[in-house]
Amino acid sequence: MEIVVSGIRPTGNLHLGNYFGAVKNFLRLQDEYKCFFFIANWHSLTTHPHPGDVTNNVRKILAEYLACGIDPAKAAIYVQSDVKEVLELYLFLNMNAYLGELQRVTSFKEKARKQPENVNAGLLTYPTLMAADILIHKAHKVPVGKDQEQNMEMARKFARRFNTIYGVELFPEPESYSFGGDAVKVPGLDGSGKMGKSEGNAIYLIDDAATIRKKVMKAVTDSGPTEPNSVKPEPIENLFKMLQIVSSPDTYDYFNEKYNTCQVRYGDLKKQLAEDIINFTHPIRERILDFAANTDYMDKVAKEGADKARESALHTIREVREVIGFK
Repeated sequence: MEIVVSGIRPTGNLHLGNYFGAVKNFLRLQDEYKCFFFIANWHSLTTHPHPGDVTNNVRKILAEYLACGIDPAKAAIYVQSDVKEVLELYLFLNMNAYLGELQRVTSFKEKARKQPENVNAGLLTYPTLMAADILIHKAHKVPVGKDQEQNMEMARKFARRFNTIYGVELFPEPESYSFGGDAVKVPGLDGSGKMGKSEGNAIYLIDDAATIRKKVMKAVTDSGPTEPNSVKPEPIENLFKMLQIVSSPDTYDYFNEKYNTCQVRYGDLKKQLAEDIINFTHPIRERILDFAANTDYMDKVAKEGADKARESALHTIREVREVIGFK
């Protein structure tokens, strides 16, 4: 069976865009492949977070992924720092990674520009650590966005370079796995094209009903159509896209007809949309709270996931040591 590895950034709560864009597809992947999902807490140190933030975010994100349906019986979900073999492979790969190629990585240059007071070695070697996370399991596929494609090319380069230097075929070259049409783009309700944390327009799975209603009622609208069957401007199209995602087809058709006949009342549309989002997220929110309160179970899941990941990692690192000459 092909192996899929994917890192999860511990950078705060999941929102609807995360759920429909990646998490929902993870649920499918865990049924089709041998999957390793890890919470990338080492990677997060490149932006110099407070240690307390790292610990809290790891627990938070683990509870949310479990609540969304990641099944520890189907996929190994673990915390990156619980698999120390990754660091050893990271060291070996760094010995054959060159300063010039690391400095040319776009993400490094962007981060260095944003945090000039903290251009650390971890930031420079981020692609090497990412490659170690992937190659430690001899992964075949890695679900990534376009922003990670250069890092994926680096991972393939490091795999080829290791195989060439030592005259082996130890590491497969991992492929970028795109969800393509299976990933749903969730719009922001502030008139922008995409929901996201940095845009400040996210509806989080942990949001309570009052918070969701407040956010939706602030959604950007206009004065309404003046001609039948008018083209919807982007802010209005975003509202209807959200209706398509969380509401019933009848609800969407009702408001779409009202819009096309210039009878739409945005206040009614927003109220309905808010209630439909609440109905969708409420069961997930309840599960998040239940998991978050059950720290013993979450510790058990993390340990069992780490045990599975370490079994895979140990097999690889023993082969690496033997190939290099450390016996």
